[in-house]
Amino acid sequence: MKQNLKQTLRLLAIPLAMLAAGLASAADKLTIQVSHDLNAARPSETITLPWSEVNKALPGALIQRIAVKDAKGKVLAHQVTNIAPLSKDPKGEGIAYGELIFQYDFAPGEKQAVFSVEKIDTLVPVFESKAYGRYIPERLDDFAWENDKIGHRTYGPALEAPAPPGSNKEVLRSSGLDIWFKRVPYSIVDRWYNKGHDHYHKDEGEGMDMYNVGRSRGCGGTGIWDGQTLYTSANYSTWKVIANGPVRTVFELSYSNWDAAGVKVSEVKRFTVDAGHYFDQIESTFTFAGPAQLKVALGLNKTPTDKGQNPVIKLAKNQSNPSLTQWVDQSSNGSIGTAIILPNAEGYAEDKLNDMILATVSSDKPLRYYVGAAWDRASPYNSDEKWQAYVKETAERMQHPIKISIGKS
Repeated sequence: MKQNLKQTLRLLAIPLAMLAAGLASAADKLTIQVSHDLNAARPSETITLPWSEVNKALPGALIQRIAVKDAKGKVLAHQVTNIAPLSKDPKGEGIAYGELIFQYDFAPGEKQAVFSVEKIDTLVPVFESKAYGRYIPERLDDFAWENDKIGHRTYGPALEAPAPPGSNKEVLRSSGLDIWFKRVPYSIVDRWYNKGHDHYHKDEGEGMDMYNVGRSRGCGGTGIWDGQTLYTSANYSTWKVIANGPVRTVFELSYSNWDAAGVKVSEVKRFTVDAGHYFDQIESTFTFAGPAQLKVALGLNKTPTDKGQNPVIKLAKNQSNPSLTQWVDQSSNGSIGTAIILPNAEGYAEDKLNDMILATVSSDKPLRYYVGAAWDRASPYNSDEKWQAYVKETAERMQHPIKISIGKS
């Protein structure tokens, strides 16, 4: 009798232990529900939440020992940002971290998805980086950035500096934004700069730099517009990288004071570059004294192609989803689309170099906009109609952001 009782208790202990283990596992899981109200697909939707919420639900969670999973249990690539470089966390509470970032592809009609963040015993794998940016001291202080779809660069103080006597140094004063058209999803910034100038101006299989900037605004550069004249800054003066992949890259470029019809203006641009998108988000903060507001112009270069390409340019001013777009057919380099999406646009203008879209700003208050480009040889957008549709879809996504709710299970 006693033997049977002991055996029964042992048998009961097994499922109870399994249940306890299951409860312990469930207690180490953060549930995230994401929803939106569009019927269209939302590929590469970026989802962010404060690390403080992760740490609250999963005390002591280590960024190298967590897994982010979708509802089917698939592990998703993620990153965790720092609040500031060299932030300290002496108690291991995660106070040095800013955000947990990951992405999900919403299918057409899929308006809700559930994810989990779990502690794991193994180390998180190194995820493929799909967003990247860096300062390029080896090429006259360029700053270059890219994701898996498109690349860009802009120019620093070394390019603007006078050429020493007898040198062949290039000199250019321009705060315009350049485009590098990629054929491949992997990072090309380091590879192309290592190849040298002559090579990245030819398509050798990975894409090419075929966009012309000069003294124009390039693709999405800014200036102060007084109704007749566009006043622009010199090359960027300082840079700061805030986050650098694998899902999102964030950096800032600062532009020193310039004169805009008697008003001294400075600017800080914050770029947010997400994997899977042809558009980057930019927030420009202008600082000035005197007038309460200024008119800002964002421009697209009227002559964006290399010599001999005989471009045919279709310009579109879309007021319903405020944007300015170009579709450019070239003789031998294919076709390219460029665009600026400006949610608070107040009209359009032009000067000799640029077509422009306008907004009013106050000092020290950021202006948010989106700048993008695509090449018909490296994207699904091989016609003006398809490019216009994509710009419209992107604008609608920005107008209908996702909603996030979190809980512990």
